[in-house]
Amino acid sequence: MKKKEIIEGIVKRVDFPNKGIVETAEGKVVVKGVLPDQKVSVQIQKVRKDRAEGRLVEVLEEPTDAIESPCIHFGKCGGCSYLTMPYVKELGLKEQQVRALLKPAMDRQSERVNWEGIKTSPVKFAYRNKMEFTFGDEVMGGPLCLGMHKKGSFYDIVTVSGCRIVDDDYRAILSATLDYFSPMHANGEISFYHRMKQTGYLRHLLVRKAVRTGDILVDLITTTQEQHDLTGFKDALLSLTLDGRITGILHTQNDSLADAVIDEGTEILYGQDFFYEHLLGLKFRITPFSFFQTNSLSAEVLYQTVRDYIKSLYDQKKISKDGVIYDLYSGTGTISQLLAPVANKVIGVEIVEEAVEAAKENAKLNHLDNCEFIAGDVLKVLDDIQDKPDMIILDPPRDGINPKALSKIIDYGVQYMIYVSCKPTSLARDLEILQENGYVMSRAVAVDQFPWTNHVETVVLLTRTKGTTSEG
Repeated sequence: MKKKEIIEGIVKRVDFPNKGIVETAEGKVVVKGVLPDQKVSVQIQKVRKDRAEGRLVEVLEEPTDAIESPCIHFGKCGGCSYLTMPYVKELGLKEQQVRALLKPAMDRQSERVNWEGIKTSPVKFAYRNKMEFTFGDEVMGGPLCLGMHKKGSFYDIVTVSGCRIVDDDYRAILSATLDYFSPMHANGEISFYHRMKQTGYLRHLLVRKAVRTGDILVDLITTTQEQHDLTGFKDALLSLTLDGRITGILHTQNDSLADAVIDEGTEILYGQDFFYEHLLGLKFRITPFSFFQTNSLSAEVLYQTVRDYIKSLYDQKKISKDGVIYDLYSGTGTISQLLAPVANKVIGVEIVEEAVEAAKENAKLNHLDNCEFIAGDVLKVLDDIQDKPDMIILDPPRDGINPKALSKIIDYGVQYMIYVSCKPTSLARDLEILQENGYVMSRAVAVDQFPWTNHVETVVLLTRTKGTTSEG
């Protein structure tokens, strides 16, 4: 193989998150953005001793089991990856990816791991309870667009008025917003924010909807570079016929250079800036910027899995209900509150102060007086907590756990830990350190939180083997 050469081959597998292994007559090539069993043409970009890396030129043949995409934007929009795969095949792919990443950890220990496969999302479409749409154009100088980033692009936007991972209310709100602002943009009265130039007004449209109650929050995010009366925008939204009910229309200012929704001041145009969602019998107050699992019904599957793991330990009398549970990287305290009824005390630690305040409010809302939430970095906060844990729940961000923090966590020497991971590569890395310090995997399962995308959650029960001692 030579650089810039174009060759053909079959995608034999896809490694997490999106690295296709293409087998060609000349050898294996790693290509992003392909699906298992596709026949593709690839342009070679790098040649190494054991493999080459290439760029997808064209899909020559789809797999024999390929289905027609249910979304008209598939291929253009960068949001979903697997819409032409049968869902059962997608589940198999995700399970295979997680197992492949955890295999080295399984092989390192003599103890048997109870691998429990993958749990499906209860809903396959219209599952998202939050979307951040971006203003822009699909081609330079083109009409105003509102939607998702174009596949492979940082700047171009595709209007996703037919998006299938949200329900009809999201699509109606998106279309109404675009219909309202497009004439103003065409007449030069209003601009959208250009990331390169760092100029413009319209940035994002954030929509949240509670699955249980149908309550909806709409938040228009703009810069302060222009001033506009948004009364007409509010009225346009309130005139919509929706399945749910708009409880709040907000305007958030954001002059940050980062391409993210950052609250630098929010005005309520209508209603209120929160709604309530229900999860496994508990009530949660959600604001525009609250962290909350994006697929509510699948989040119940995920959290029920954690509860079932703990219940099994209780039933076998391996842990006492009189103990203290640490919920580290606790976010808005969802896991803490779900565990509170079966624990003497739960202590949640989270670095985002707003999330901690939300956790405290939600605990009051659910009349839970045995939850304590602490704002701060896990690495620093652990030194100041007086109550020592009998069990630890870990639910870190995508990058996993800081090695120094992990060392402190291990030093407690608790018999059991549960690791909830949203990125299996980070989990695999942290497992190596945990195993080196006397922990083994006892149970593990993947959970599909995000159908049609390459994301997957994993839950692992870790058990401390005999011979390791606590130094904490």
